[in-house]
Amino acid sequence: MTVGIGRRWFISALGGAAVAWPLAARAQQSAMPVIGYISSRSPDAETPWRVSFLKGLEAAGFMPNQNVAIDYKFSDGKESQLPSLAADLVQRQVAILVATSRPAALAAKAATANIPIVFTSGVDPVSIGLVASLNHPGGNATGVSVFTTELGPKRLGLLREFLTKPGVIAFVVDPNSGSAQPQIKVMQAAADAVAQPLLVLNAGTESEIDAAFATMAQQRVSAVLYGASTFFQVVSDRLIALAARQSIPALYEWREFVAAGGLMSYSTNVAEIGRQIGTYAGQILKGAKPADLPVVQSSRFEFVINLKTANALGLTVPPTLLARADEVIE
Repeated sequence: MTVGIGRRWFISALGGAAVAWPLAARAQQSAMPVIGYISSRSPDAETPWRVSFLKGLEAAGFMPNQNVAIDYKFSDGKESQLPSLAADLVQRQVAILVATSRPAALAAKAATANIPIVFTSGVDPVSIGLVASLNHPGGNATGVSVFTTELGPKRLGLLREFLTKPGVIAFVVDPNSGSAQPQIKVMQAAADAVAQPLLVLNAGTESEIDAAFATMAQQRVSAVLYGASTFFQVVSDRLIALAARQSIPALYEWREFVAAGGLMSYSTNVAEIGRQIGTYAGQILKGAKPADLPVVQSSRFEFVINLKTANALGLTVPPTLLARADEVIE
């Protein structure tokens, strides 16, 4: 854990003599509840989620290193590492587990039936066994149900509207994600409904990403669309750079891709989701039970366009899309 400037000064002023701390202060520190925070993203990719989570937690009356501690665990896009990370936090007997993705939530749920869990999930949490129902979760978990797969057809429609001649559109999925097949099924049905040729490509590693873009070049695809995957968030810079290098219009899952130089995104709002899980974590620390806190469904959607990227690619954004965009980055 990085020690803040103020705390470094305080320790130095005491000559590093931690044993001289007042007994009351040491007792307060040992009694501070610990939140176990587990993510399938990397620390950098997690930043917007973590920042908004901390805002919700603060609004509920909890400040890190003042009246609550947070133990962060990241799997850097490797879902297979999540069970051991969750087990480590359970062994530490944290007060709450916060899991900010479906894979992390499932790992947390498998690791404990007792420690409260606040999660986000892009797959219906009832269907995967996280909760008994949205209104009455039961058990030890609650959180936010995030629309991801359901937004695929909307993303496809936006991308088709952007292109003057749609041609073949590539749909890239992470085969290591448990939601890959449902995403393909939904997207293929949406494409078939409008007679849109769709090229489904797997990319679960960086080498597979390179191979997918090589295939796109060979097939001369008109654009690329990405499925939901925390791995894609970890390697977002690579995805954006390859699309720019091949001048392929791309529509991503989250706004953060567009802020980093991607062309377009359509998603729910990360800030809203993060604040909600922070608020729920605070309520549980105050004594609320997860079983009594209904699962919230994400409700704020945002369409973001990076006009600077469009200009760099030599693309003209249709005025109808610009008018509908919630945010235009220039």
